[in-house]
Amino acid sequence: MKIGIFGINFGVCADPDAIAEVAELAEELGFDSLWTGEHVVLPDPQVSPSPAPPLTPMLHPSTALAYAAAITDDILLGTGITLIAQRNPLVLAKEMASLDVLCDGRLILGVGAGYLRQEFEALGIPFEERGRRTDEFIEVLRELWSSDQPSFDGEFVSFSGIQARPRPARGDRLPIVGGGMSAVAYRRAVASCHGWYGFAMDLETTSESLEGIEAAEEIVDRPEWLGDLEITITPRETPTYEDLEAYESLGVDRLVLLLPQRSLGAVTDFLERMAEELIDEEEDDA
Repeated sequence: MKIGIFGINFGVCADPDAIAEVAELAEELGFDSLWTGEHVVLPDPQVSPSPAPPLTPMLHPSTALAYAAAITDDILLGTGITLIAQRNPLVLAKEMASLDVLCDGRLILGVGAGYLRQEFEALGIPFEERGRRTDEFIEVLRELWSSDQPSFDGEFVSFSGIQARPRPARGDRLPIVGGGMSAVAYRRAVASCHGWYGFAMDLETTSESLEGIEAAEEIVDRPEWLGDLEITITPRETPTYEDLEAYESLGVDRLVLLLPQRSLGAVTDFLERMAEELIDEEEDDA
């Protein structure tokens, strides 16, 4: 089981010194990956389903990950997730290719359609189009990263006679992970993503989502080059080692743990405790 951490770009970690301390410690302790969240804006006042108070500082994902990349060597860097439906996909392709080059191929690009209507309204993007935009924009990324003569003619994007370099360190093999807990999101992950990411899950909801993914696999053709679908989960509560084993038995490949938001000291204490209880324990069992 791979163990990552979520929240390297907001709250306590929306500070360069905190990012540096947490990223270096996480790599030293053997964590697999660092993950960002993303919201361009938050509703004010906070209303459900907004995940955070409106004054929560949240650094742009690729900016925070580029900073973390410069002070680490091996730990993976994930967006959990990038709100792809809110982006110009050509700009996003350039942004993430640049980041993957700078971090020497350590990027995992998590993408999702988004769920805050107020955010879409502020950006001037129709909320009802978010699913179609997500599907199309994944195709656009891969076209720009793989084709010798990129061209596309879709519902939202059309281009030809252009080039966009550099490409990611791994080209169109840069891992794209699809988020979302709907039948559409499961089909998207199976059809076009290297992995699937479930956020704020427990064992019961994880099991239900994996059943949904299995159902999607029955009706969606998966390209062979994508390989097996990697399953990443952020548990709603801090897991015990017994929880880790239970998630693993369900078929989960990676747990991405929510960082505490009380203080930087609470974050570093949490990392040390989780390394001892989860990472070191699993290595001992192996």
